[in-house]
Amino acid sequence: MQQPDGLPAEIDLSRPSAARVYDYFLGGAHNFDIDRQLADQIAAMTPNLPATMRAGREFLRRAVHALLDAGIEQFLDIGSGIPTVGNVHEVAQAANPKARVVYVDIDPVAVAHSRELLAGNESTGVIHADLRDPERILAEARKLDLLDFDRPLGILLAGVVHFVPDTDRPGDILATLRAATASGSYLVISHSTFEDQPQEMLDAQRLSARTATEITLRSRAEITAFFGDWTIVEPGVVHMELWRPDSPSEATADGQRFGAFGGVARNDRPAG
Repeated sequence: MQQPDGLPAEIDLSRPSAARVYDYFLGGAHNFDIDRQLADQIAAMTPNLPATMRAGREFLRRAVHALLDAGIEQFLDIGSGIPTVGNVHEVAQAANPKARVVYVDIDPVAVAHSRELLAGNESTGVIHADLRDPERILAEARKLDLLDFDRPLGILLAGVVHFVPDTDRPGDILATLRAATASGSYLVISHSTFEDQPQEMLDAQRLSARTATEITLRSRAEITAFFGDWTIVEPGVVHMELWRPDSPSEATADGQRFGAFGGVARNDRPAG
């Protein structure tokens, strides 16, 4: 495949990218034929998948608002993907113009477009890094001098931990991130699950093996364990659309149809 103008030469366009597939499902423009082909194949198997992607974005929006209401003014969004409508900085800075956001993603296309979009926004920054290297993420975030790790912050892991296989010890990765925060910080996680899911949904999710970032489906108990000893806030770790819906009518009777759990936890360790 010929490399489009303006893209770094190291970007591999011979394989679909999970970030670009996600962008396509959300109606974005930063994707290529190979990404759209995989997306269309997945969508043919699970027609509600675009709605699932939007549900994940809506969960993140509600969680960010909950953190803003709790006084959080700074966010570390790991696995942020390609910029699209409703990104964290848009949500946070609309409510609090002083809010600061650092985006982290492994996909060079996502990072390139993020930097282009955020040029001139001095309250945001972008890091090209892998969740599996939390020490580097923390070091790079400190270099940007946007986040104060001595004050509470929100760590956002929306739809990204399921890309870390068990062999890469995701529990240890999450423990490293939690340990770097001040008391009063929050952790937001959404994660795909095999629980309560029809076979066609499981088959579609396993198509992720064709990308460089295969999905590992986990149980509610496994996902809950990623919060460690932090205090999980109400309503707990639940199907995404059931986490503080904007109105009762938005909480569907079948809260399992999007195949992912979401939850938020607070660091209640004594300061110091």
